[in-house]
Amino acid sequence: MSGAGISYVLKHPNRFAGALLRDPVGLWDTVWDRLAQRREYSGRPPYVCEADPQWQSSLYPLLGATPQQGIKDFAALWADIVGAVRAGGIDVGPAAYSGWNDGDTALVRAIWRVIQATNPARVVETGVGHGFTSRIILEALRRKGNGKLWSIDRPPLDPETRSKVGIAVGGGFKDRWTLIEDSSRRALPGLLRRLGSIDLFIHDSLHTERNVTFELDHAWRALKTGGVAIIDDIDSNWGYDAFLKTHTGLRAIVCEAEPVRPDERRFNKKGLFAIVVKTA
Repeated sequence: MSGAGISYVLKHPNRFAGALLRDPVGLWDTVWDRLAQRREYSGRPPYVCEADPQWQSSLYPLLGATPQQGIKDFAALWADIVGAVRAGGIDVGPAAYSGWNDGDTALVRAIWRVIQATNPARVVETGVGHGFTSRIILEALRRKGNGKLWSIDRPPLDPETRSKVGIAVGGGFKDRWTLIEDSSRRALPGLLRRLGSIDLFIHDSLHTERNVTFELDHAWRALKTGGVAIIDDIDSNWGYDAFLKTHTGLRAIVCEAEPVRPDERRFNKKGLFAIVVKTA
């Protein structure tokens, strides 16, 4: 366990003991993931690649689609969602969710446009946090009149943080949204087997090469030809690079994030995400 993990256990022994009693395997998964994260982040430089400065105009040719209406609708909706969460006294942006980032404006705009252009029936995402990305997915699906979202997120040990999971989603999507409170390592393979195939996959959970490659390997097999995978924070680990080296039959673009304030942890103070289309 990392120094930070040991400090957390010493500070909150009851939470740790409760988690150990409820789900010892899940707790071990959490500890192992943190060890892998610490080893990766301290042992390798950040993954650096060049973003497409024109990714927004490159997106529709990548998808084999024509530009869609509804971008103005997105801008107004996004402002309303962020404003409502902030009005509730919750910070928004880099490191705002227990040290993790919320979905940034560019990422959620890209997701909105992908859904508008491809009309997916089955969408799977990993990582929820405050739920900004989940909310945009659900709003886009509702406007298309089709599709459901399955979200996987491991419940935080901290009860205050746990109470804020998905807070941006609200209660109007019970017919479209299934939240699976577990790690992607345990829940994703079984979910994909039950669904059979998916149209859109979004990775925004633990950003380590170990976790990214695990999720993408499973999701890619379930993704339909013409389906899309969106991988957030590709500059924080080497998982995307490993994926490109081991998979073929794809087209991809790299996009620059638009955080609400500079993210000093990133080489460009913004971050990167990738959009990948399965062609074969």
